[in-house]
Amino acid sequence: MQHILKTTLAASVFALSMGMAQAQELPPLNSDSEPDRMDWSELEAKFGAFAAPAAGTKVGGVSKTLTNEYWRSLGEGYASFAAAHGVEVVYQAAQSEGDQLGQLSIAENLISQGFNALLFSPQTDANLVPALESATAAGIPVVNVNDAVIPQVAHYVGNVQKDNGVRVANWFIENRPEGGKVAIIEGQAGVFAAGQRTAGFTETINASGKFEVVASVPADWSRELAFNTASTILQQHPDLIGFYANNDGMALGVVEAVKAAGKAEQVAVFGTDGVSDAYAAIRAGDLTGTVDSFPVLTGEVAMEVALRLLAGQDLPRVVATPQALITKDNVETYATTDLKALRAALLAK
Repeated sequence: MQHILKTTLAASVFALSMGMAQAQELPPLNSDSEPDRMDWSELEAKFGAFAAPAAGTKVGGVSKTLTNEYWRSLGEGYASFAAAHGVEVVYQAAQSEGDQLGQLSIAENLISQGFNALLFSPQTDANLVPALESATAAGIPVVNVNDAVIPQVAHYVGNVQKDNGVRVANWFIENRPEGGKVAIIEGQAGVFAAGQRTAGFTETINASGKFEVVASVPADWSRELAFNTASTILQQHPDLIGFYANNDGMALGVVEAVKAAGKAEQVAVFGTDGVSDAYAAIRAGDLTGTVDSFPVLTGEVAMEVALRLLAGQDLPRVVATPQALITKDNVETYATTDLKALRAALLAK
């Protein structure tokens, strides 16, 4: 018995060291600029029609939180694709977007439950690293799905985060040619997506030479904190002409602050994600726009990538998913819940 225990322990240590070595061989991932990439629309053309997974395949999903519609929608995409192909899926999330240890515990529990592949949407770039290392050592494929990025991960599915901010900045440059003062409401400090979205907006709008970014302040994805932060910025800069928020929840908090200050006609407000409340606010004329990254479609693509990896296909490190700037001019085009119609609209862009 002692010999068996020693042998088992040695095998476990070897597997762990091999998994960590494999992770260390990969350069730190920047999902926006990684050259080993492909577009979501090319999967079938490059890797063939999707083949039915093995009977009994199980995939586990770990999300930031289910209090945010974006992450619920991502899970709907997982479930939709899995159900269509006879795959069992379990989708769990931390209680809040700040519960990093709770999210890690969920991921570690899924690893111990025998799932064939895992889909991680980490709260920060670092908090699920121990789970990634354990999964890699156990030979379980992990796909990092929006929006924080684990630097050591082998596969990532999501949109180009920096381009979110670039698209909004270009709207200001085209629609406010006289320039002016703008502000950014950032997401959680230290999260890849928040930093990239902010950088994309800041770099693009500064390059025009006509705008001044007078404030760039984290609001931790919180609508309430975004309201308070925006109210303070509006008091300090009454001539402000616009806000860019790193997600829609914060953008809707900014809208409330702008309306309370009586500046709805003066101040344009943009968010990111494309949740249903953002679409409703755009229709109502309260929110100027959002950058939709189509979470249900992203979930479907991520599940397909995970299952193709299980089938042994050698996919690129990054599979990029779509995004579009949504304003009153095109809101009805992208508001559809018909994924077939949405795919067609995105491919026709």
